[in-house]
Amino acid sequence: MTKVLIIDDEKPIRNALRDILEYEKILVDDASTGTEGLEKLGNEKYDLVLCDIKMPGLDGMEVLGKIAEMGQAIPVVMISGHGTIETAVEAVKKGAFDFIAKPLDLNRLLVTVRNALDKSNIIQENKVLRKKINKAFEMVGESSAIQEIKKMIEKVAPTDARVLITGGNGTGKELVARWLHEKSNRSAFPLIEVNCAAIPSELIESELFGHEKGAFTSAISQRKGKFEQAEGGTLFLDEIGDMSLSAQAKVLRALQENKISRVGSEKEIKVNVRVVAATNKNLKQEIQKGNFREDLFHRLSVIPIKVPTLNERLEDIPLLTDHFVKTLCDEHGIPPKKITKEAINALQQIEWTGNIREFKNVIERLLILCDKTITEKEVKQYASKN
Repeated sequence: MTKVLIIDDEKPIRNALRDILEYEKILVDDASTGTEGLEKLGNEKYDLVLCDIKMPGLDGMEVLGKIAEMGQAIPVVMISGHGTIETAVEAVKKGAFDFIAKPLDLNRLLVTVRNALDKSNIIQENKVLRKKINKAFEMVGESSAIQEIKKMIEKVAPTDARVLITGGNGTGKELVARWLHEKSNRSAFPLIEVNCAAIPSELIESELFGHEKGAFTSAISQRKGKFEQAEGGTLFLDEIGDMSLSAQAKVLRALQENKISRVGSEKEIKVNVRVVAATNKNLKQEIQKGNFREDLFHRLSVIPIKVPTLNERLEDIPLLTDHFVKTLCDEHGIPPKKITKEAINALQQIEWTGNIREFKNVIERLLILCDKTITEKEVKQYASKN
């Protein structure tokens, strides 16, 4: 049930607000001082705070700041009998959801409370969704190779250092990029992915930097590129080894100057993005062949991370099996299935040329085709590459 905390030193105001909110079937708690209100916030979970600005001791603005320091993503509506535009603006700048002046207007109050509670519901839904997403993209494994990558991510993610992720197809390079973003200071902003291998060379520049209307035949309107879409966040350039040399030159300039120009325009646009790149190619060999710019390679590989093949981390197969059995059964809406130790051992004997991607496909196939228990015989039958 929805619960609201009222912080106000005037008892008649607290009682009036309580009557209004309880009539709307909202649970109400109150505090007569800012200090008492913060104590309750530390011990209870609330969906909304209504806080007076002028109070003895900690005033409302200080309480607002303390709530932000507590890291509670909870809407706060400020109330004041000395309301001015300047006060309202200051309150909103400091993170308040809204500002209401005394004497309280009933309709205005109820509309504001409903809007704030809607925001609170969205915040909670986003938290749940984020947990589900994070679980879906969990980095599973306890092998020394995976532990090293996890440690590296913890160290590097909070910085803006560029990262070059290398490894074979299906090893989980995108997963490393996602966790670098999730654990960074940019996680509230977008993670934009570009698969450089999937975009024709003649369109890659438009995809990255955008274009102006009429820049080329099919440019019927202005379009923002991936650099602009990732503003404030992370741009993940997957399979960058397949990028054309002309696009590489423009990416290099963007990294050097933090500026881009849309195709068909000479106007420079400032961009603030962190670039993470990945490739399954040996870029040093590509440099020798003349296929990749050495200066761009050095710009991108401030922090190199090599993702191991599944064959290099076979000890993780039991954990990976358990993880995929649970997630895929949930995804398909089927009861969880058991897998024998002999079946796990059989999975560890396979040469996984497609790495985690291939392994996940095999587990999914086994879950669909096998009965309640997956055996060694079934692994050998359905995981066969012949």
